[in-house]
Amino acid sequence: MAHEYVILVAGPMGAGKTTAIAALSEIPVISTDAVNTDLARNAKATTTVALDYGEITLGDGDKVRLYGVPGQERFDFMWRILERRALGLLLLIDSASHDPLGDLEFYLTAFQSLGQRGAIVVGVTRRDLKPAPSIAAYNAKLAQLGYLLPVFAVDARASAQVRTMLSTLVAMVEARSSATMAASGGAA
Repeated sequence: MAHEYVILVAGPMGAGKTTAIAALSEIPVISTDAVNTDLARNAKATTTVALDYGEITLGDGDKVRLYGVPGQERFDFMWRILERRALGLLLLIDSASHDPLGDLEFYLTAFQSLGQRGAIVVGVTRRDLKPAPSIAAYNAKLAQLGYLLPVFAVDARASAQVRTMLSTLVAMVEARSSATMAASGGAA
């Protein structure tokens, strides 16, 4: 029986959320981009102000609905609205940002409730521009924060790389669901 998964794509402005959704989506991405008025934070021309939306069908017929949330904290009300139905989070962190490890901690804290009931996979983007911190440093930061999560170096434009992250996340969601059902005495 096919399942439906609602997955959020989150992270700071410029981390590649819209690009990653476009790399995966089978439909034209629905986007709510507006002129970027926070050029001091990121020099890109536009930024997402409500959401990005795309869909992908996995090989077994499962449907994944991808919702990209705005990266700016002032739009966090959209985070709360969209995370209600979400089962997992693709967290993209821009390696070239001023403080990528701080960004990692911030977004894990912001989406802590989703992490407690769903699953999270971390993708580090733009390592071609700034390869440090290393993936090992991200893993060490996660361990310091009490998380054991998969971390991928990913090019958000590369469909195969983003699909690997998504497949990992869906497998984690399914494993958690099976474990929950088994613990409650139900069949998986």
